[in-house]
Amino acid sequence: MDFGLSKEQELLRDSITKFLASRYDLARSRKAVTTGEGWQPDVWRAFARELGILGATLPEDVGGMSGGPVELMVVAEALGHALVVEPFVDTVVLGGGMLERAGGSRAQGVLESIASGDAVTAFAATEPTSGYAFHDVMTTARRDGDEWVVDGAKIVVTSAPLATHLLVTARTSGDRRDTEGVSLFLVEFDPANPPAGVEMHSYRTIDDRRAADLAFTGLRLPADALLGDEGGAWPSVSRAVEEATTAVAAEAVGLMRKVLADTVEYTKQRQQFGQPIGSFQVLQHRMVDMYMELEQAVSAVYLAVMHLDADGPARARAVSAAKATISRAARFIGQNAVQLHGGMGMTEELAVGHYFKRLTTIEYEFGTADHHVARYAELTRA
Repeated sequence: MDFGLSKEQELLRDSITKFLASRYDLARSRKAVTTGEGWQPDVWRAFARELGILGATLPEDVGGMSGGPVELMVVAEALGHALVVEPFVDTVVLGGGMLERAGGSRAQGVLESIASGDAVTAFAATEPTSGYAFHDVMTTARRDGDEWVVDGAKIVVTSAPLATHLLVTARTSGDRRDTEGVSLFLVEFDPANPPAGVEMHSYRTIDDRRAADLAFTGLRLPADALLGDEGGAWPSVSRAVEEATTAVAAEAVGLMRKVLADTVEYTKQRQQFGQPIGSFQVLQHRMVDMYMELEQAVSAVYLAVMHLDADGPARARAVSAAKATISRAARFIGQNAVQLHGGMGMTEELAVGHYFKRLTTIEYEFGTADHHVARYAELTRA
């Protein structure tokens, strides 16, 4: 089977790589996330207006390029290789995917703003007791005249402190864990001045991204804030989560490629007992093991990408297989890279420490290896 990229996809990859090599400085990025706004809005706009990658997978009628799963993989891997913190997955993959499937004039308008770099979305789905079960929704939405009233709480809403719009899951019918009865709402948002009925506690995560816990108390939304059919959001939400999981897995491949390359180069330079430590056979074996984990991760991502347009069970199995593989590889490669760098691996000055923190987060993002192994087994039995 041919896993090669087309000429257009290679051009997309090379364009992103060249842009990031010349315009995305790691030191400047770290300064922005630790003491600044948490991201670089000028870079985000350049992603849209110079590269066009914010519309890479969005429809042409909103300013996108109508790319598919392979284009998503190419973009995500390139962003991972440069340790980009800007909210591509939250906005383009999760937000863009759900808005496109919902349809309607409001969704269309936000999609156009995403493609132009003027909108950032955050997906408010995880609740204090839900774990990785995104259909476990206790937040409620009820009609009151021509409005909706939302009550509940969401935790670890990544990119909320940067967002112009929230996508909020709420239960409009059914029991807590039912997949039917989950609805999706679009909330216009200003982090500096949240709407009445929204309380936000923001913080920086261990991988230097911005997130927030949100509490909704009598939040009033207009009737057209409902995206899609009432109670019928789960198919769109579950597919968007699987697409985002695949994108994060592809991002991890980019991270691991960079970490492995830096580690090999470091062991060529670091001297011990009068010779490079890379000449020690035991360390060579360790780096071969890292390379093997990386190649397995690449193959797993290909599997998920090839099945993103498949039917539900086949797609879900492929995504879970990929995420379980990626979670294992991220831990193995990240931890070994830090160990082979010695004490330098934990300093702020070297890139490997920052990449390690992101890989550690990805290990748990959208489900751990254990979660996805169990999910794969359940899907296989079905």
